[in-house]
Amino acid sequence: MKEMLMNELKEAMRNKEELRKNTIILLRAAILQIEKDEQKVLNDVEMKIVASKEVKKRREAIIEFEKVERLDLVESLNKEIEVLSKYLPEQLNEDQVKELVKESIKLTGAISPRDMGKVMQDLRAKTSGKADGKLVSDIVKELLM
Repeated sequence: MKEMLMNELKEAMRNKEELRKNTIILLRAAILQIEKDEQKVLNDVEMKIVASKEVKKRREAIIEFEKVERLDLVESLNKEIEVLSKYLPEQLNEDQVKELVKESIKLTGAISPRDMGKVMQDLRAKTSGKADGKLVSDIVKELLM
């Protein structure tokens, strides 16, 4: 994936695509920072998780910018998300998440909302980077009610 990012960066620079170039640079910087902090080389799956965290940051920022009516920034962040989406792991849809939640509820023996922590812990590895945490949490709450 690092090689692909580098090739994409070169292409964006050649084509003078500033937004794409800057977004790829930010993603590469996030990956390199984690590698430096953890003193290890990230594999492709871990790099995709970094990309999904970058998308999540932008989605959260969009919500805030919409509140203060900064539509120019919202538009820019949406374009960055579009660039980053190429590097995300395949996302689970709501039905797939529901099936995983049902499996985890059976596996952990959860019966009430108090057991939500056990279910979420079991789901973390299965959904990390593949599904929005809020969606997973909402489905777990819904099914444990």
